[in-house]
Amino acid sequence: MAYRILADLVVGVHVLFVAFVVAGGLLALRWRWAAVLHLPAAVWGALIEFQGWICPLTPLENSLRAAAGEGGYQGGFIEHYLLPVLYPAGLTRGVQLALGSAVIVVNLTVYGLLLARWRRAGKGRR
Repeated sequence: MAYRILADLVVGVHVLFVAFVVAGGLLALRWRWAAVLHLPAAVWGALIEFQGWICPLTPLENSLRAAAGEGGYQGGFIEHYLLPVLYPAGLTRGVQLALGSAVIVVNLTVYGLLLARWRRAGKGRR
């Protein structure tokens, strides 16, 4: 029972991390310090997608599920949990590249807005 709860907790953390990777830059619009946490997370998330790697949280979840007597799954977190909802046909290399690109485009847009705001604020102080 404890392993199942831990596996479910890992899934929850994974979902939050994915959401932070995609949209965490919006937090930096409110709190500058959030960029220090978000930028490395966004780079990691894009690298995972571009390189076709499996996030370390996925094998952790699978090992916890195995310890709980449940079956794990093949592939990555996004392929297992998110793509069945978004792309029922499954994860392809093209979809991975599109997801990685989306992370970059969203975050470049947000940080572009953030830099513009910081520049305007800096000019106002002079």
